[in-house]
Amino acid sequence: MNEETSSYSENLISTEGINHIQLFGLNDENLRLLDQAFPETRFNARGERVKLSGPDAQVAQARLIIKGMVEVATRGKDVREGDVKTLIRLNGKPIEALSVDPFTGKGDVILYTHRGEPVRAKTPGQVQMVKSSAKNDILFAIGPAGTGKTYTSVALAVKALKERKVQKIILARPAVEAGETLGFLPGDLREKIDPYLRPLYDALEDMLDQEKLNLNLQKNIIEIAPLAYMRGRTLNNAFVILDEAQNATNIQMKMFLTRIGFNSRAIITGDVTQTDLPRKQESGLISIQSILKDVEGIDFVYLDDGDVVRHKLVKDIINAYDRYIAEEASPVSVKRSSSKKSSD
Repeated sequence: MNEETSSYSENLISTEGINHIQLFGLNDENLRLLDQAFPETRFNARGERVKLSGPDAQVAQARLIIKGMVEVATRGKDVREGDVKTLIRLNGKPIEALSVDPFTGKGDVILYTHRGEPVRAKTPGQVQMVKSSAKNDILFAIGPAGTGKTYTSVALAVKALKERKVQKIILARPAVEAGETLGFLPGDLREKIDPYLRPLYDALEDMLDQEKLNLNLQKNIIEIAPLAYMRGRTLNNAFVILDEAQNATNIQMKMFLTRIGFNSRAIITGDVTQTDLPRKQESGLISIQSILKDVEGIDFVYLDDGDVVRHKLVKDIINAYDRYIAEEASPVSVKRSSSKKSSD
């Protein structure tokens, strides 16, 4: 009986001075999200306080999340569904993921899209990217799909351009075939290559209106090109992004990095678990981690499944693949494989 009592607790959180709808949303939508995340905990929001009742561990965790929501609301913002989901995903880590500016350290918005929507660093890994990019001329952001590496990088580049910290943006990707044959795609060379660069266009179209984007592309203020097109160039006063860098060879990686000129910054993103290079060719993104690990002015940020901002199943898929790879590489798997060969 005493053991059961000690595992159950209640907690009161003050919401004094905060509008109920601003904090919990229309029709208490945010409270429903908390109910789903903590099914054994009861949330009672009345007046200027919230009462939590439930198992100790859940109450303690839910308290941190509601405190985070209160912190967001005290800045005069409505707490949105995405904010609540991010706080739940942060699992009690600092609220800075919703309150960082890459250059001033104030506010919580990297930039506003052409529709007036804020672009924020939403996860600890993205926050680290923003902070590291402000301090280092070259940043490597390495992590699985769906962690916002490309989107965050493009947001930082567009912000730098808008603030006239750079004169142009250059976005590059290796045009490597992921199980498909480039030669059989329809159209001329430009039309064949464009599908590989589409994710970069998508990110830019989110942040700039189509007319301004087209004008910047025509004037080469924003340039999107295959990695091979970077050879022989010197990139001054530019924000340069190399995306899908796991598909760059060692020679291509060296070529790209040695293009960086005066007053330029670079972010190199990639997922070392999704290399489309031929089997015998080593990814430049893998080897570069050892080659440049001690060079001042260069930083490596590693994102993981906790930074995934796509459909919730993406995180589960990544974890399932990680388990599968680990099992395949384990001594038991090797032994099983050897036994099978000997029996054959």
